[in-house]
Amino acid sequence: MTTARTVTRDTRTATVPERLRKAMVDAHVVPLWESPTAHQLDRENERPHRWPWSDLAPVLEGVAAIGSPEIVERRVLSLVNPKSTSPEDEATTGLVSAAVQLLLPGERARPHRHSMNALRFVLEGSGAHTVVDGKPCPMERGDLIITPAWCWHEHISAGTRPTIWVDVLDVALHLALGTDEFQPGPIVDAATHPADALYTVPNVAPCVEDLPDSAARPHSPVFRYPLADVVRALRNAPEAPDGSRRVRYVNPVTGGPAMSMLDCTMLQVEAGGFTAPTRSTASTLCVAIEGAGESVIGGERIPWAANDVFTVPSRQDARHRAEGGPARLFQVSDREVYDRLGLLSESRGE
Repeated sequence: MTTARTVTRDTRTATVPERLRKAMVDAHVVPLWESPTAHQLDRENERPHRWPWSDLAPVLEGVAAIGSPEIVERRVLSLVNPKSTSPEDEATTGLVSAAVQLLLPGERARPHRHSMNALRFVLEGSGAHTVVDGKPCPMERGDLIITPAWCWHEHISAGTRPTIWVDVLDVALHLALGTDEFQPGPIVDAATHPADALYTVPNVAPCVEDLPDSAARPHSPVFRYPLADVVRALRNAPEAPDGSRRVRYVNPVTGGPAMSMLDCTMLQVEAGGFTAPTRSTASTLCVAIEGAGESVIGGERIPWAANDVFTVPSRQDARHRAEGGPARLFQVSDREVYDRLGLLSESRGE
């Protein structure tokens, strides 16, 4: 529930002479002692929130039945944090904006590109593709498809059943900076990218000087990360003292994050005890892709099952555990923003 923000103001502001008050207004200045930002605000902090698949699925089914062109073009439902109070405050958590999107068999979402980084994490379906700068990326359950800033992308379904995925963008950051830009098709000046096969040999990478200019961009030249590859990497990942395993989706050219402002990881947790508590200045969106379990976030218990989406807000302790067997959580955060600004603070307890 959203609560109103309460500001405690200094009652002595009433002593400002009226003539001086008018002079301040005319000069477009505001006395700092009257500014809400100069006082301690009594307000509700962001709390973790869960969007259960049991709630989302019926709504998506209803959206699928609507045939108007503006909806067919983008069957998208934004995941808005209950703390949001206006369209300008619709981020899902922190600087992370998420939505669920539906593409029906035979539908096509026309190409466009924008300054915002975006990713697609597939929940359901088969037979659909996202085409990124001309490179087709099949969309199968658990796959991550990235559409980095200014890469052309479109969605095409040749399957026999709906394809559903979670969209995540860094739109809140661009809105804050005034750098949000959008360009509809037709496609012009699309970059060329090497084939993914160039990056599939372990411990061997192409010579950067031999790659096209697009390889110098601040994002991975590989746009599709299949779930099967991630699971294989998890099997070989080091096991933490709490039994969890974690891998990061990276740019194979640099070893850095797959995209410049969004950090993506997959966490595998075991049944039984909770993982060690983690805490970060970054805000994180979690998607349960396999198994079921529960998390304790900021002291609040969050149960989850396959396809559920939930948040870990900034600066809140988070612990996770699976029920009945291993579970996997896809996680995407604004960690890179804080890291680049030198503002990242993280801890992992015992």
